[in-house]
Amino acid sequence: MLATVDLQTGSRHATSSGMFLRRTLLLSAAALLPLSLTARAAPAVTLSAQDQADIGRVETYLNGLKSLKAHFMQVAQDGGVSEGTAWLERPGRMRFQYDPPAPFLLIAAHGVLTFHDSALQQTTNIGLGRTPLGILLAEHVQLSGAVTVTAIQRLPGQIQLTLVRTDSPGDGSLTLIFADPPLTLRQWTVVDAQRRETHVTLYNAQLGGSFDPQLFEQISPPGARPG
Repeated sequence: MLATVDLQTGSRHATSSGMFLRRTLLLSAAALLPLSLTARAAPAVTLSAQDQADIGRVETYLNGLKSLKAHFMQVAQDGGVSEGTAWLERPGRMRFQYDPPAPFLLIAAHGVLTFHDSALQQTTNIGLGRTPLGILLAEHVQLSGAVTVTAIQRLPGQIQLTLVRTDSPGDGSLTLIFADPPLTLRQWTVVDAQRRETHVTLYNAQLGGSFDPQLFEQISPPGARPG
């Protein structure tokens, strides 16, 4: 569980594994890629009436989530820990600003996810629709059709839904973890095509309100390249 992570040790680990974290971030962002010629559709999953009701509740919750600001903690595959502040404004906009010493900034806007590494002065752009974040930031969240729910797990005070792109499940998955009741997004886990996991946990979330549009301005320094 993330609660067992030593934040002080993790911060030093994150500093020493910056390049690994950068690769993990990019791979996680691109985990759910579009259909390829060799991709197979997600297998049909039998959903109980309770499953369908819970999926409906999650859809209603996510579609009602218009804006959010929270502190986040991210744990990479190697155990490296980074923290920062997240802003989310649906549809289509998000900013992950990492605390020093992590040199990273992640911005979603205008259909593009932009990852900037200030230490390397490199920027990578990925189409938002090719990322797990595209599911969360969609104008209308629908957990059927193009998205398949492959697993639902219920624990005391918690519900977890694992999602894949229906046409290309082998490209990765996104697990959304909610406190319940009341239904509240607390964490997500991305598993990429190489089975590498990245966990993001939200703390002290503030719902509602509007944000300065400048928060979501894209970064285009010299050296920017497409993902």
